[in-house]
Amino acid sequence: MQQLSKAVLSADQFGQMEVQYNPTEITFDKSAQFAEIAIPGLDAPLQQFVRGQAEKLTLDLFFDTTEQGMGSGAVSVTTKTDLFYRLIKIIPGTHAPPICTFFWNADFPGSTLGGAEAPQGNQRRHGFKCIVESIRQKFTLFSPEGVPLRATLTVSLREYKTLNDQLTELNLQSPDHTHSHIVERGETLAAIANRYYQRPGQWRTIAEDKNNNLNDPRRLNPGAFLTIPPLA
Repeated sequence: MQQLSKAVLSADQFGQMEVQYNPTEITFDKSAQFAEIAIPGLDAPLQQFVRGQAEKLTLDLFFDTTEQGMGSGAVSVTTKTDLFYRLIKIIPGTHAPPICTFFWNADFPGSTLGGAEAPQGNQRRHGFKCIVESIRQKFTLFSPEGVPLRATLTVSLREYKTLNDQLTELNLQSPDHTHSHIVERGETLAAIANRYYQRPGQWRTIAEDKNNNLNDPRRLNPGAFLTIPPLA
């Protein structure tokens, strides 16, 4: 019979903590922030990526100690839930709650993607490095003496990545050479910036380059030569 793989929350300060019962569902929530770049004469504003938002993972953990009796010798379920609840408490040495990792097995979401060289490589992972954003305790069964015997913890985890981690994973590449561009009829600086930078909002970089001598960035002369400077 195959052994059941238990979900685990770990922190360096407390070690690995197996959940009593595996969650029946886990939810990942990831979003990105975009700004609208208004270009005169267009039907709709251009969408400029600003930054990603921290990914969130939420799950419910169930705990029960009724197997050890419900009478005078009942064991409180807090002997199990308190181990997880402390993950949102401040640690004296760091002045902050601990950094944690949630993992279940080798087929964690994102583990099957390509390596760091692949376009989606920054999602490749075998666990979810995080901080505990919130924990909600709900006790649903008590002994006659008032000892809590069952509880559900609703846990919200927020993705944690250092600056170096993100730069290594993303492997960002920006144009690092100066280009020349001949303006075509109907072209805008935003369209040119999108061609060379993949960022239409960087049109000001071209407009402000002294070699281009643009009096009105909104009116480009067809056939004119533009210098496309590298992004810093």
